[in-house]
Amino acid sequence: MNFSPNNVFIKVKDHSVTKESFDLLLDEELQLLKTHPQPSLEQLPSYYESEDYISHTDSKRTFFEKLYHIVKTNALKNKVALITKDNPLKGNLLDIGAGTGDFLYQVKNSGWNCIGIEPNEKAKNIAVSKGVNFINILEELDNNSFDVITMWHVLEHVPDLEYQIKTLKRLLKPNGTIFIAVPNYNSFDAKHYKSFWAAYDVPRHLWHFSKSSIQKLVANENLKLHKVKPMWFDSFYVCLLSEKHKTGKINFIKGFFYGFLSNCSGIVKKEFSSHIYIIKNV
Repeated sequence: MNFSPNNVFIKVKDHSVTKESFDLLLDEELQLLKTHPQPSLEQLPSYYESEDYISHTDSKRTFFEKLYHIVKTNALKNKVALITKDNPLKGNLLDIGAGTGDFLYQVKNSGWNCIGIEPNEKAKNIAVSKGVNFINILEELDNNSFDVITMWHVLEHVPDLEYQIKTLKRLLKPNGTIFIAVPNYNSFDAKHYKSFWAAYDVPRHLWHFSKSSIQKLVANENLKLHKVKPMWFDSFYVCLLSEKHKTGKINFIKGFFYGFLSNCSGIVKKEFSSHIYIIKNV
């Protein structure tokens, strides 16, 4: 990877917790962005210490949180259907960054033998109460153990990106499949909201991906990008939150309008707010 401090793609702010500013550096060959400076491993947990970090809680205090969980419930069903369609015989599944365990709970009930990993203890404890199983570190898992590995909006949080992809390759069975969902900084909503785009979410998001960057990163580990699918609802959620970053309040009309425009643009340009990358072992 080649990130020069002089090659700044955009400057962005942590709108959620600290209000600190960060640069996003561009690796031109990979078309990958890196948050700079990146917090140390000791500092990083403090940036997640907010009641507004929804993926680490089941809270439904506000209309926005209730809306998030309605969308999340629908998305979970779609994810389970997607992986089962691709792998009708089911088998062993690993979910990395399992959060509060809702995906693991759903996929377990649909007949998969599944296990998760989640570094945030608060979220993990909620997941354990739902009856799902966890391991503490990926290194304790055997090579070629899993038919499917999933990372739903997690890869952007991983400090050592290259090591993470090597680990995915190690754990995957020869004919296995990886499902990775990440935001797309080439989307209409990213270009519209610029530094206010909520999916930059610095510094919790350490990396920011394009389709090209995913394809090249996995190819380096002899993995093949098989298919790219849009995440239709992400644009609405991201645009609503981006409006809040930009104006200080949620504007549902503008949020849904620009979310709709982003999906329309995605249909034409094949650049959606977030993508699911389906990756095969070769």
